[in-house]
Amino acid sequence: MTQTLLTTPLTQWHAGHGGRMVDFAGWSMPVQYTSIVEEHNATRNAVGMFDISHMGRLRLDGEAAGEYLDSLVTRRVVDAKPGRIRYALVTNNHGGIRDDVLVYHLQDATGGSYWLMVVNAGNREKILGWINEHPMPAGVTMSDLTMDWAMIAVQGPKALPLLQPLVEADLASMKYYTGCETKVAGHGGIVSRTGYTGEDGCELIVGANVAAQIWESLLESGCDAGAQAAGLGARDTLRLEAGMPLYGHELNEEITPLQAGLSFAVTKGKINHPGADQVFSSADDPSLPRLVGLRLEGKRVPREGYNVVSNGEQIGTVSSGTFSPTMQCPLAMAYLSPAHTDPGTKVHVDVRGSELPATVEKLPFYKREKE
Repeated sequence: MTQTLLTTPLTQWHAGHGGRMVDFAGWSMPVQYTSIVEEHNATRNAVGMFDISHMGRLRLDGEAAGEYLDSLVTRRVVDAKPGRIRYALVTNNHGGIRDDVLVYHLQDATGGSYWLMVVNAGNREKILGWINEHPMPAGVTMSDLTMDWAMIAVQGPKALPLLQPLVEADLASMKYYTGCETKVAGHGGIVSRTGYTGEDGCELIVGANVAAQIWESLLESGCDAGAQAAGLGARDTLRLEAGMPLYGHELNEEITPLQAGLSFAVTKGKINHPGADQVFSSADDPSLPRLVGLRLEGKRVPREGYNVVSNGEQIGTVSSGTFSPTMQCPLAMAYLSPAHTDPGTKVHVDVRGSELPATVEKLPFYKREKE
């Protein structure tokens, strides 16, 4: 029996404007419109617009909502002031990563506050189940707003000037990893300043009924600036250059946050979340592989699952790989044994029987120039 794919409020627009639609985590999503390289370069040099409505959006209300979320994630969030956003991990009882999430603390028009947790599309049902396994305290309620709202990422060096005429909040004054309720094209919504491309930009959370109107307005007004709709393909090459992990590749339930190089998302000494002891003990375990970057010579691309070798011995596995449009060389992220993770270490990647030379690099590969 064929599964019916979920659709976003922009699916019809994508399909009608050349989007090559694919099944992504049970959603019908565009992988590209023109070419991945063109959409990648538009984001690096001007503006790339991404439909990320498939991401799960879970709202929690109640006086103890912050404390409850704090008990589920690796990073302290209960002390986040309204307007702050924190990247964190949800771990299982063994310290493996169930998902990487964004936790928003937002203020509403009445002066009250609430919490929003943005989760990966493929993990939404799993996280909802995990919440059911960890009952909320009295007075705390949760609403799954995924289907009611759309989410649009507008990324690139020209993103803020493009967005500002439509957004009531002063975007230039917003710090990285902050968000607020505001008017977007005259409609109620949320704007945040995070990103998954290595570029500056914002995310808009708006009602499903106005998403297409706002999307089209941004593309029209950004045409002269080089704004383009971009699909999952460019989003993947951009995030890989920026050294950002992708769930199901760099992150899974067998990998701990510290193996993945995400110590910044783990509050030291915080032991109230599931698997905390195992998370911290993994830091000193020499048997556990660590995530690194690899830069290869030539043009052949390393793919997920390819072996990394040294002196004929397998020392790790590629988790993601691409040919970098920005750097014009093959790049990969890989889990290697700790003895081979120092930057500058020479290794080889087995690409279909050919051992190609590679050099270990500290992530990220790409950092934007800040003004």
